[in-house]
Amino acid sequence: MKTLVFLEHHEGVLQKDSLGVLSKAVSLGGEVEAVVLGQGVEELAAGAGRFGATRVHVMDDVLLAAPLPQPRVDALETLVGEGGFDTVLFAASVLSADVAAGLAARLGAGLNYDLTDLVVEDGQLVGKRPALGDSVYVDAGWTSEPRLALVRSGTFEPSETGGSPDVQAYESRFQDFSLAATMVEQAHEEAEGPSIEDAEVIVAGGRGLGGPEGFAQVEELAKALGGAVAATRAVVDAGWYPYAAQVGQTGKTVSPKLYVAVGISGAIQHKVGMQSSALIVAINKDPNAPIFEYADFGVVGDLNEIVPKLTELVRQRRAA
Repeated sequence: MKTLVFLEHHEGVLQKDSLGVLSKAVSLGGEVEAVVLGQGVEELAAGAGRFGATRVHVMDDVLLAAPLPQPRVDALETLVGEGGFDTVLFAASVLSADVAAGLAARLGAGLNYDLTDLVVEDGQLVGKRPALGDSVYVDAGWTSEPRLALVRSGTFEPSETGGSPDVQAYESRFQDFSLAATMVEQAHEEAEGPSIEDAEVIVAGGRGLGGPEGFAQVEELAKALGGAVAATRAVVDAGWYPYAAQVGQTGKTVSPKLYVAVGISGAIQHKVGMQSSALIVAINKDPNAPIFEYADFGVVGDLNEIVPKLTELVRQRRAA
């Protein structure tokens, strides 16, 4: 198996999910190489070697400066064709989903998406994909090569194995239609503290908060713990908190060391996005809330009394 991993980057940093997929690919065996596309990205390539890539292909071009998918499809089509890769892996994001879909169409290749695991069975690559609201898992295969796969965000953790990769620059021709779109403006979300994808501690709020004003106490607890704030789908749909903070089946998948669920019932849609957290603490006034079935610690009571007291206790312990 000869695998190519698409490494996404942002503001000069290789993304954690991409490196996690790279580490997983290395664990499966075979030849594993990576590709970095953009402008001024050659220095990023060396960092991929620490996560197991034996060779990193780099295309450094001003036409790849903006995070637009079609020029990247052109660049990958060239590389996959010349490199003889039978497998191409992507960590799911808005950009990589567009790139993977475009590449699949261009190559006439099969694309499996939303995978939560990759294994080799009887010498064949098999993807594991949730179905029926994540209540069951199914095996996903490919009938032809190259095999393309999108891995669900937050699925694999990067694992440093050391090493310096062979960095190779290459060039590709761009299709005229691939250059038809231009990026007029790119907005950046302003936020304090770690993102929910990278945070070791997350405090998440649900409808039990009663309204958007309830997130003030969630934010205070997260600040005291040095963590990030997350929310459920119902909350973001109601406009109480930004969609970027949504955890769940249609949001982001997280795996922090500590996940504090405040006023969250724990429906399956939310569970699948945070069930891999190392320690789950639930605060809810309903003793029959589903979240207590899989929480490590549960507190039954009024969150408006519990959360402020917990925040103050955390601050006192940290100050001691």
